[in-house]
Amino acid sequence: MKFGFDIDDTLINLRAHAFHIYNKKLGKQIPLEAFHALKRVEIHEPFGLNDKKGKAMWEQSLESIYYTDCPAFPGAVEVLNELKGKGHTIYYITARPMAHGERTKAWMKEKGFPVKDDAFFYGMNDHEKVNIIQNLELDYYVDDKPAVLNTLQEEPTTLVIKDQSYNREFTQAIRLYEWKEFILLIESRHP
Repeated sequence: MKFGFDIDDTLINLRAHAFHIYNKKLGKQIPLEAFHALKRVEIHEPFGLNDKKGKAMWEQSLESIYYTDCPAFPGAVEVLNELKGKGHTIYYITARPMAHGERTKAWMKEKGFPVKDDAFFYGMNDHEKVNIIQNLELDYYVDDKPAVLNTLQEEPTTLVIKDQSYNREFTQAIRLYEWKEFILLIESRHP
């Protein structure tokens, strides 16, 4: 089978990592409970930043957010390696900017994700992911953003949403809470 995965907040805990970086950079101690209560993707509100200042903070912090010790979600690396070991094809489809694509690919390899150069797509907006997913004819696609998954509702691809505080209202995809559940999900649908 062919599996497609978003990276940020799907395979790696990027926003929580960025939340810690914001606390450090801004000299604050906003508790993680504030992060888990967020109803939108952006993380700046608990720090008292408006959207404009929040966007500037994100852009100024990209280097440390993307390339420091951002952890993979527990089990994500192992699950993708298990899928690869079983002969499945793994694709990565991320909206990370073009300028960060090759470094992101190298970083993912360093973290142990099974990455093939020709199966790593980046540098597009979220809505442009749809064309890649359609062209690849994926069996499964996993993302955290309802807007992306919503555009794929008419596709034959099985959609899975990685649970996040901001996507709990979305019910048109299979919800994934923990990566250790993913293999069981696949096996239950394809015995």
